Amino acid sequence: MTLDKPTELLIVVTTFVSLEDAKKMAHQLVESRLVACVQIQEGIHSIYRWEGKICEANEIMLSAKTVTNKWIDVSNFIKSHHPYDLPEVIAYAPEKYEAHYGKWVESEVK
Repeated sequence: MTLDKPTELLIVVTTFVSLEDAKKMAHQLVESRLVACVQIQEGIHSIYRWEGKICEANEIMLSAKTVTNKWIDVSNFIKSHHPYDLPEVIAYAPEKYEAHYGKWVESEVK
C-alpha cells in the first residue's frame, strides 16, 4: 500500500490601505489559481517605521491559502500588483490542518 504525502499548505499574508484593493488582489489570486481562497480582515492597526518616521495606519489584512510550491509565484504576483512600494508578503506553514481541506486547496491551485 502506498501512502500519499500530505499536502503542504501555506498561508500568505499581506496588508492594504483599502478594502477595494484587498478585494481586487483576492479576486486576481483566486482567478489565476495561485491560491484556493482568501480571507480579508478589516480593522488592523499598524505601527511601523517608514523613511525614518514612526507611522500609524489602519489596514486591511489579506490571508491566502495555497501550497508551498506556489510560494514564489504568489509572492511575485503580490509584489508586482500591490499598490505599496514595499508590501508585506509573509508566509507560514500550518503544522496541522484537516486532510480533506488540504486536498481541496491543492486541487484548486492546479
